Amino acid sequence: MQGIGFMEQNSLDQDSLSARPSWDQYFMELTAVVAKRSTCLRRKVGAILVRDKRVLATGYNGAPSGLEHCQEAGCIRESKEIPSGQRHELCRGLHAEQNAIIQAALHGISIDEAVLYSTHQPCILCTKMLINTGVKRIVFIGEYPDQLANNMLAEAGIEVQKMEDA
Repeated sequence: MQGIGFMEQNSLDQDSLSARPSWDQYFMELTAVVAKRSTCLRRKVGAILVRDKRVLATGYNGAPSGLEHCQEAGCIRESKEIPSGQRHELCRGLHAEQNAIIQAALHGISIDEAVLYSTHQPCILCTKMLINTGVKRIVFIGEYPDQLANNMLAEAGIEVQKMEDA
């Protein structure tokens, strides 16, 4: 069996270094993995709260613990043809950002000054919670039709960055 020579190995190391993701890309890729746990039939969302380049908590959208997920119970919003961004109270699930905040709280982890990475822009409900938790920055990929959320984030002075698809 022929091994990789030193020069070939060194070349591979240089190639892998040049392909190394930025911190934002790295954490955004993790949100995509977290989103795979989602049980929502309409939109799979993942969120990660990070401080000092360390993951504090993760969340994905789905029904509260121990309850039937939409995959089993069906989607109320879908059956009533409710457009995205409207009538949040008719959803069985919690949003990914809400679940990340809850996980931090359950484990006694402060998320003050944290960065939220999310596969989607937060809605107004999540935005208000994130403002009150002290999150200082939000990075997302997919847009969400909620101008009030955008306005409140700007008013709160929270940095918001839309990344291109990771």
